[in-house]
Amino acid sequence: MDNIYLLMIVALAILAIADLVVGVSNDAVNFLNSAIGSKAISFRTIMIVASIGIAVGAVFSSGMMEVARKGIFNPGEFMFSEIMIIFMAVMITDILLLDFFNSVGMPTSTTVSIVFELLGAAVAMALIKIGADSGSFSDLVIYINTSKATQIIFGILLSVFVAFSIGAIVQWVSRILLSYDFENKAAWVSAIFGGLAITAISYFILMKGIKGTPYAKLSFDIIGGLTIKDFLETKVTSIIAVSSFFWSLFSYALIVFFKTNIYKIIILIGTFALALAFAGNDLVNFIGVPIAAWQSYEAWVASGVAANEFSMEVLASKVPTPNALLLAAGMIMVLTLWFSSKAKRVVKTSIDLSKQGDTKERFNPNFISRFLVRSATKASLLLDKVTPKPINDFIEKQFEQKTVLTATINDEDKPAFDLVRASVNLMVAGILISIATSYKLPLSTTYVTFMVAMGTSLADRAWGSESAVYRVAGVLNVIGGWFGTAIVAFTAAGVIAFLLNISELMIGVLLLGVVVVGVKNYLNGKKSSDLSDDETLSFDESSSLQGVIFESSKNISKVMKRGEKVYSNAIEGLSKQDLDQLKKNKKQIDKLSRDVDELRDNLFYFIKNLDESSLNASNFYINLLGYLQDITQSLEYINKTSYKHINNNHSKLKLTQIRELIEVNSSISELFMEVNDLYKNKSFNKIKSVIKKKDGIYNLVQDKILAQVARTRSEEKSPKNTTLYFGILQETKDLLNAVMNLLSDYNESHDSSVEPAKLDR
Repeated sequence: MDNIYLLMIVALAILAIADLVVGVSNDAVNFLNSAIGSKAISFRTIMIVASIGIAVGAVFSSGMMEVARKGIFNPGEFMFSEIMIIFMAVMITDILLLDFFNSVGMPTSTTVSIVFELLGAAVAMALIKIGADSGSFSDLVIYINTSKATQIIFGILLSVFVAFSIGAIVQWVSRILLSYDFENKAAWVSAIFGGLAITAISYFILMKGIKGTPYAKLSFDIIGGLTIKDFLETKVTSIIAVSSFFWSLFSYALIVFFKTNIYKIIILIGTFALALAFAGNDLVNFIGVPIAAWQSYEAWVASGVAANEFSMEVLASKVPTPNALLLAAGMIMVLTLWFSSKAKRVVKTSIDLSKQGDTKERFNPNFISRFLVRSATKASLLLDKVTPKPINDFIEKQFEQKTVLTATINDEDKPAFDLVRASVNLMVAGILISIATSYKLPLSTTYVTFMVAMGTSLADRAWGSESAVYRVAGVLNVIGGWFGTAIVAFTAAGVIAFLLNISELMIGVLLLGVVVVGVKNYLNGKKSSDLSDDETLSFDESSSLQGVIFESSKNISKVMKRGEKVYSNAIEGLSKQDLDQLKKNKKQIDKLSRDVDELRDNLFYFIKNLDESSLNASNFYINLLGYLQDITQSLEYINKTSYKHINNNHSKLKLTQIRELIEVNSSISELFMEVNDLYKNKSFNKIKSVIKKKDGIYNLVQDKILAQVARTRSEEKSPKNTTLYFGILQETKDLLNAVMNLLSDYNESHDSSVEPAKLDR
């Protein structure tokens, strides 16, 4: 019986490693988005600096471990056997929850998840104890550290408003002072900005970080015999004043004598600082619970008392965390940072929402985002009216961008925002997170960094009329996910704690579930990655008609390949009455339709790329997009009507009808694959031979229509079957026409003697 707890400790250690991996994959956005988004320094340099920051910050996180031990519940009210169930439930829930968010590429809060998991599991176990003792629901306050829990939750929620507001204010002031032409400002202006930024980062990150280490208690004569901790707390004004002066002079020397871009230095230091703050603040989220479990186990073994009788009052006392464990955890975090593919998805979401200019918008607008944008626009117009014109003119001049609109959105090297905004993001986020860490408040790193980035984006006018509703909707979706995290974390941890309390066998079952889900998500992610290049449509960046023909052939090939699968699956699903297959097929059609729509959205940039002598390429490209849209609409109709028919439990198609549809499907599939190979290999000389096959397939479909007409007049008894059958065949004709029109346009426009022109990069 006692061995079960040793096995639980081993399991928790393994879960801690897994939690570090999934946690860092999600939280990487917190310290990477500004540096990556600004393209200030190379990706390799960013990763090296962030890795060093994480390794150093891990040592500063010891004090935060107290949150996992006694911050949420009163440990003295629980026995050892109960506390182990709480800790096990928390870790299982955390891994499953974070892995889900990583898979969908959404940033969530590891702090919120761990806090609400601890709260949910503790509440569940407390209710079990209260029920066993026939107690009252009001006794719950005895078990839960309500004051500390309320303080933590309030701090987390407050961080959303504070981070957004301060980020917006600081960015607006910075832009007013520096403008978008910041690189041509006087050296002293950039030096002062650099001095203030580096002062803020160094004081609140490095200096405050010392407070969490044993060095904080050392005293020195040079600082009046005070300890480092007391000196930092009592001499704030003096430290800031001296540091600002020193760093401003240092920045000025770098700018004038070494021709250094001070903003890149700020981003380097800020990335290091934010990574340090992340490790110092969030390491508890991943290893705090397992360490608390290990310390509980040690105390229980030494006591010799039964597991269900040994009170966990020992957790109420402060126990230092071995530095070796902290460093080991830091190394795992660093390795995850370098090798995690899911981290890129989460980072991309944050960068896209804060990008200066147009991008592929991921989120759909909703009535809340429309209302907020409309209200903000009216407020802005009202403010402009009451502000004196000279002031308005000055502000507008400071916000005037010097760069010309780039006629492409398919440029991975283009920065999402400039160095000033990246510097402000890192400076403000680092300050806020470090303040929270110094006061041992688990402020959400994700909330702070994300909302700071959104606040600076708003102040920087990145959310223009073309993108505002989409960006605001994206922010609302992310915030909604955060609230969902809290609810799901609380509920799931409570349920798992209840299940673990029922039987020890549930430990093995739930751990097996974690492994299965993890492996499945890994394989699905790998599969998705393997297929991305083969199936994803790319934006055309040619500047001539022949270049468009050459470039767009890749997209046509991919559409044909995906279209063939969709059509075949629809016919097969209908024939087998397989509702699940048709449902999965709908997702494939929707994805294909969205991809084609994205190509249409890129039409503006495509036209901007064209040479004046090649404007006829625009007409060709517009027609091409129209044919692709016709293809997707036909496929969508065929699958939708088939799904509706089966879902409504209408009568099955007759065997004769199924055979005829399979025959048609065979011809259509053969055509699609032939067209796919033609465009894939750019064998445009074969187009004529493919077009000649139109009449044969068209007549085949027409024969099936006439056959159904004859059956309808003589033997058919189901009007639903007739409607469905005619609909599929008629839409197949439209599908065939779209493909043939596409081929005809290519055949008429292609000239092999002309070299395709492409954009100069």
